[in-house]
Amino acid sequence: QVQLVESGGGLVHAGESLRLSCTASGSIFSINAMGWYRRYRRSPGQERELVARISSEGDTDYADFVKGRFTISKDDAKNMVYLQMNNLRPEDTAIYHCNADVYYNDHIGVNAMDAWGEGTVVTVLS
Repeated sequence: QVQLVESGGGLVHAGESLRLSCTASGSIFSINAMGWYRRYRRSPGQERELVARISSEGDTDYADFVKGRFTISKDDAKNMVYLQMNNLRPEDTAIYHCNADVYYNDHIGVNAMDAWGEGTVVTVLS
């Protein structure tokens, strides 16, 4: 199947920046889209909310609360997606999960998968 691993989270102060990275690995046939979602640590039952997504064609979509501050990009050759987060705010504190809409190979053939990473923690102090 496909595995996603995030990195780049950490603790920063308001106004500072972080860059998240996510690497997809496994028997990847193709990637339709990759994105970042977040969930607040104090709300474990909360659905993950979209932060940003990027399609295979490079089309991007952002949540209103990050427009102008966050930028999503990708490196197709490395099966990686990035999230540059600038001017961070305390309300951005969350667990950030990488997501990929992928096709992978197995002994049966090509299969679709909605893959998720375990998440990386971002903490923004005021």
